[in-house]
Amino acid sequence: MAITDAKGAPEAMTAPLLGVRGLEAWYGESHVLHGIDLEVARGEVVTLLGRNGAGKTTTLKSIMGVIGRRTGSIILDGTETIALPPHRIARLGIGFVPEERGIYGSLTVEENLLLPPEIRPGGMTRERIFTLFPNLRDRLRSQGTKLSGGEQQMLAIGRILRTGAHLLLLDEPTEGLAPVIIEQIGRTIAELKREGFTIILVEQNFRFAQTVADRHYIVEQGRVVDRIENAEFDAHIGKIHKYLGV
Repeated sequence: MAITDAKGAPEAMTAPLLGVRGLEAWYGESHVLHGIDLEVARGEVVTLLGRNGAGKTTTLKSIMGVIGRRTGSIILDGTETIALPPHRIARLGIGFVPEERGIYGSLTVEENLLLPPEIRPGGMTRERIFTLFPNLRDRLRSQGTKLSGGEQQMLAIGRILRTGAHLLLLDEPTEGLAPVIIEQIGRTIAELKREGFTIILVEQNFRFAQTVADRHYIVEQGRVVDRIENAEFDAHIGKIHKYLGV
């Protein structure tokens, strides 16, 4: 049956910005992902929820291409990336902020911020980044690892925004942060969504995830076992507690 708009004209089917099908991944001989399926539309915020060790971080790393052995399909904006090396994948417009943040202690905040190359036109200016994260402006001459955990997270996100990436992979951005900083990270994610960024978020704090996401994928033992729209989150809270063991 054809899909039509309100005027009865055929409605174009929009392909997702990112489509992952049958994704499997290994660390050495350890088989970690067992057929991950997910998709993310342009401009969406989607979270991966699940217990520790479920395969959430491995999914992000596999999308980024930093897991050596992968099979399946990862299509970004019409391009199959499963066989591409990480530097080629990054230049398609993906930015990865790892859980450990990757801040260089031997470099200043400014040097950390300017370190990654521009991968696509249209990256954020330093001034725009300072608008999102005012703390960074005052700490430009500080060593990266002298920052608080919250400031390091701001720097890690700001560094990726400068590159021109439009799909952001954020791994546990609120872990270990004070509530006031978590609120700031939440406001930043909301602002980035308004500006058209697409975000995949791995998050243990499911209440935080509920405040920022459009949709949630539940990951268990290397598989997506459920998909929950954010509007239905509270209706499924008992099931979510069971999945997450809380």
